[in-house]
Amino acid sequence: MTTRFAVPRFAGRVLGAQLNRAYWTELAWVVIGMPLTFVFVALVVVGLVLGIGLSVLTIGLPVLIGVLAGARLIGAAHIGLAGALLGTTVTPPARPPLRPGLWNGVKGKLGDPIGWRTIAYLVLRLPLSMVEFFLVATLFLYGVSTLTYPFFWFTLNGEAMPTFDLRVDVWFLTLPLALTGLAVLLAMPWVVHGLTELDRLLVRAVLGAEDLSKRVRDLERSRATAVDDATRRLRRIERDLHDGAQAQLVALAMKLGIAKDELQSDDADAAHITALITAAHANAKQALIELRDLARGIHPAALDAGLDVALSTLAASSGIDARITVTLPSRPSPSIETIAYFTVAELLTNAAKHTSAEIDVDVGIVGDGLRLVVRDGGEGGARREHGGGLAGIAERLATVDGGLDIHSPPGGPTVISAEIPLRS
Repeated sequence: MTTRFAVPRFAGRVLGAQLNRAYWTELAWVVIGMPLTFVFVALVVVGLVLGIGLSVLTIGLPVLIGVLAGARLIGAAHIGLAGALLGTTVTPPARPPLRPGLWNGVKGKLGDPIGWRTIAYLVLRLPLSMVEFFLVATLFLYGVSTLTYPFFWFTLNGEAMPTFDLRVDVWFLTLPLALTGLAVLLAMPWVVHGLTELDRLLVRAVLGAEDLSKRVRDLERSRATAVDDATRRLRRIERDLHDGAQAQLVALAMKLGIAKDELQSDDADAAHITALITAAHANAKQALIELRDLARGIHPAALDAGLDVALSTLAASSGIDARITVTLPSRPSPSIETIAYFTVAELLTNAAKHTSAEIDVDVGIVGDGLRLVVRDGGEGGARREHGGGLAGIAERLATVDGGLDIHSPPGGPTVISAEIPLRS
């Protein structure tokens, strides 16, 4: 097992942020956002202009209906893309039912609220995506230019750099510029995350809708799952106590009772008494082991030192070849840490069954939730099956509004992501 932690802690956080998958997915959202949004806006504007212009000939109505249907698909694609790259789960609003009749159907399709909301989203998203793209591109260009300026200074023969008109007369003065470029590049994860927070807000506010009745049903189902899970855990604890520690303590009491009777008898056999006390001692030690394992299953003691230490201890004690990366700006609540710990424990155990290669575990904050990502180089094909381990993890995460995403194509690799809202 190899664990990647840097000292001092601040340097570890900065370097870990550069390798965090969330940073690169957010960066991908920014990079592809502007061209995609520009193309979608252009298509929608052309379709609306044609539809409105041809509406006097009635053939414009099908064009407008087609534009709104296409906008609905674009909205669904953005919701899916936001979930994959930004880690934002959005429930799309339900489409109002169409009333019977041809004219009612046409009015219903022309008034499709999801289509119009998607068009509004694209109009708002276009300037935002342009600002994000050019700001990120400018910062990257500045960072790379200044960082490499000391290497190109000799080849420029005193001329300014082609970017930002950078020019100094003494090579030594290129070093402060290089340090500013390095600082900008190291700060990019936080800059990109701050910019994409606006995108998360926009997606939720414009494309998403909270269906209260669906929310009530989800909460009822989550509550039922939580009650069933708690009942199963209590039964497991009762069974473990009855079959484990309790059985060992009963045997201990019996052996000590027999040894006591032997000591009180006139023909006491020292060898027999010694054997009884030895066996009782073994029962006592086994009972302690059973109780310690049971307590560890309720709340691991290593969690008192933090999630990073607990996960490292977990991987080391289990013998699993895992690389643990924990990037947290602050400690989550104890309940969140406990849920995260047992989720990673089950995912590690599941991954170790299917591969002998090193397993990567990344833990970080994405949006308003804690994201756990477990990657292994197995043969793939992992899926959620009723009664299976992954289904059980998903059910337990659902009790706190969490979610489980499985990407495991044939041939691998397998990437399983778990989301735990921090408000839990």
